Amino acid sequence: MEAVLALCVAAAALMLSSMGGAAGEGAAAAAAQELRRGFTATHDPSYSQFQPVLADPTGAFALGFLRVNGTMLDLAVLHLPSAFPLWRAIPDRPAPWSAPATLSFDDGGGLVLTDPAASKVLWSTSTAGGDRAVLLNTSNLQIQSAAAGGGVVWQSFDYPSDTIVQGQNFTSAAALRSSDSRFAMRLGSNYFALYVEPPPPGGAAAAMYLKHTALEAKAQIVAGGGAAYARVEPDGFLAMYQKEGPPADVLSFDTFNRGVRALRRMTLEPDGNLRAYYWDRDAARWALDYTAITDPCELPTTCGAYAVCSQQPGGRCDCLLGNATDGSGCAGAGDGGLCGTTGGEVGGLYRAVRRRGVEPVNKELLGSERAASAAECEARCERNCSCWGAVYSNGTGYCYLMDYPAQLLVEGDDRKLGYFKVRSLEDEEAAARGRGGGQGRGVKAALLAVGAAAVAGAAAFGAYRVWDRRRKREGVDARRQMAAVDDGLSPGPYKNLGSFSSVELTNSFRR
Repeated sequence: MEAVLALCVAAAALMLSSMGGAAGEGAAAAAAQELRRGFTATHDPSYSQFQPVLADPTGAFALGFLRVNGTMLDLAVLHLPSAFPLWRAIPDRPAPWSAPATLSFDDGGGLVLTDPAASKVLWSTSTAGGDRAVLLNTSNLQIQSAAAGGGVVWQSFDYPSDTIVQGQNFTSAAALRSSDSRFAMRLGSNYFALYVEPPPPGGAAAAMYLKHTALEAKAQIVAGGGAAYARVEPDGFLAMYQKEGPPADVLSFDTFNRGVRALRRMTLEPDGNLRAYYWDRDAARWALDYTAITDPCELPTTCGAYAVCSQQPGGRCDCLLGNATDGSGCAGAGDGGLCGTTGGEVGGLYRAVRRRGVEPVNKELLGSERAASAAECEARCERNCSCWGAVYSNGTGYCYLMDYPAQLLVEGDDRKLGYFKVRSLEDEEAAARGRGGGQGRGVKAALLAVGAAAVAGAAAFGAYRVWDRRRKREGVDARRQMAAVDDGLSPGPYKNLGSFSSVELTNSFRR
């Protein structure tokens, strides 16, 4: 499919460069390389993959309407030899390919992508004062103002999608997001990190699964000295700067200082890994040059949510509930949090699962506290509706707290004791029915939710009586509690967190 797209894009580029006759050849070439106020281009669905509207001076890049996943449309800047999109305008909400989308350079001086049939603005630069739009030979789309002496009013380099290219400054004001928006790369004060993004509308924190801190060997990052930024350099490395000059950090690629001069890019890919490539002209392909994560268990997509990854050779994924998984995950994180409101609204129910012999592979990136026992560690999480799980180490006495649904878990020794909250399937189904529309269906879903809450409340009360008596027994420690569980696993009762909604929790688990 990629080969077909590349051929189609190359043909479109050839058509673009050859537009116009002998008399108007110069004007056509100029029009193909800049857009002026009043310009309008309408998407033509007869194009199979890509409809170019603007080209850079070298013919290596083009801006146009891109077909995504066969049925969707986005505005994109493509590397024409590979048909790879280096920038996309709306990757998280593409329009239908059949939509009569229109790209305009409006009278205010900005680019606007609209769907006239739906009377909807799909995307805009939200700028004013621009006189022309150009695509540079770096793949940077710019809106420039004649009044400012050709100054830049807006540029795509400030708004990356899933990729940065060499020479492009990546700042803390931006973020790389994988094409499916599940993962993000962000820049901190002296580091960059990768995160699992929580599904909308939230209810959980982003899970950091990689953090690279600047070594500051050649230059220091000084507090108050300005924001740090990162850039892919032509010699084959990702540099971190606070100001121009020697970099504060150098993350080298495989071709570092080997004299390979080629277009380079760094992309956050759908599997959650960060990779760097360079364009090999002879082989006509992107050559892999760097991979951030090489241990499969450190990738959130290897096993998915509520699963445990084995780091042994030929490892496997096991669900916290004991069954095997193919990597697609064992339970969904849902689309809401655990902090219900008084009245037990949908979203306030969870089931507790306990497991011995597991630990977070990213524990160094989690908040940790000292705890006297596994029971104390569990109680800290249980009382906090923002906490989704806790792992206690009997060896060190540390309690690791997770403010996101359980994932990135690996096998540990028997001294590691895990406690995890899982949103109930009944809750998810009730929420889905509530979103389905229709007042009658909404009332029915609410009644079902109330009934489920009543049953769950009764079950929780009975379970509480048993739990309270058990915890009052003398001499019961965390190891005995976990040892009494068959196969190191104990699913607990459903609990309603609505009663915690008015409690001010002083512990913060994001550090």
